[in-house]
Amino acid sequence: VEEVLAAAEEQEAEKRRSITVEKELELEFDLGNLLALDRNPPAAAGLRGAGPQREALLRALARDNTQLLVARLWGLPAERAGGAGGPLVAQLPEPTFTLPREKRPPRPRPPTRWEQFARLKGIRKRKKTSLVWDEQAKEWRRRWGYRRAGGDPARAWLAEVPEGADPNEDQFARLRREKRERVARNEFNRLRNLARAHRAGTAGPAAPLHPTGHQSREELGHVARVARVSTASLGRFQPRLPKEPAEPPSRSGGRKRRFEPLLGNLAAERSRQLELLRDMGSKKPVLDITRAVNKQLRQEEAEAAAAKGKKQSKRGKRGRRQQRVGRSSKKSGG
Repeated sequence: VEEVLAAAEEQEAEKRRSITVEKELELEFDLGNLLALDRNPPAAAGLRGAGPQREALLRALARDNTQLLVARLWGLPAERAGGAGGPLVAQLPEPTFTLPREKRPPRPRPPTRWEQFARLKGIRKRKKTSLVWDEQAKEWRRRWGYRRAGGDPARAWLAEVPEGADPNEDQFARLRREKRERVARNEFNRLRNLARAHRAGTAGPAAPLHPTGHQSREELGHVARVARVSTASLGRFQPRLPKEPAEPPSRSGGRKRRFEPLLGNLAAERSRQLELLRDMGSKKPVLDITRAVNKQLRQEEAEAAAAKGKKQSKRGKRGRRQQRVGRSSKKSGG
């Protein structure tokens, strides 16, 4: 009886030891990220070399730290998900430890020409309100855009003729032309800034194309070449742009052929060599049935055509001989 009681007490003590972990320094927990940081130095003697002792020590250390983390999780408030019969779900707090990001931070956008000029001249950006008072409409309107304050001068019913201008010139047409020029100039400056930023910030592979006009000069040229050779004639009858170079159209776009690397997948190379040696050493030659049948059909068609040509040539010779004999007999009878 004493032995049975001693074995039961030892078994109970072993269970308590399995859930009770003692550490010299307490672990730092971040329950929001399910993270536990152990500052205790491990036994240096057990980590030397690579063997079963080191693996057992690492497993025991990971098990103890996981036990401490699970014990902390059980101390959090929990609730049943999906009703009384659902699983028990713990409410994790907000994470406190900042995890490192997976990818590198984005590069800063290069400054535009106006930003460089403003920095050189000391011009500071002042925030303006989006609404201003319109004296003509007697209401607050937008500063820019549709239904802006003051209206569009190109759409006004009255246009002032400037001094020194031709009195017969259409001022409304002039205003519309100037507006189109301003819009085109702004768009050109925007594309030039984007191209400059693209050249300055792309040291690796080129950025993908976007249909919103965010392309560089090289990308636009590539798109124009692809669109020109996308016809049935490969662009031979397509009109060219004013400054487009005259180059022969190519379906591949000027790309070179790709060959397999000399040093690469050794398993694939070994399988190809073994297959080649197997074909060379086999007594039964490898036969392509489709190719052999096509070759035999072509040979039979060629032989039939040659035989037909010989028959026609013989018939022609016989007819000529008979005609000559008939003509000679008629002459002799006459």
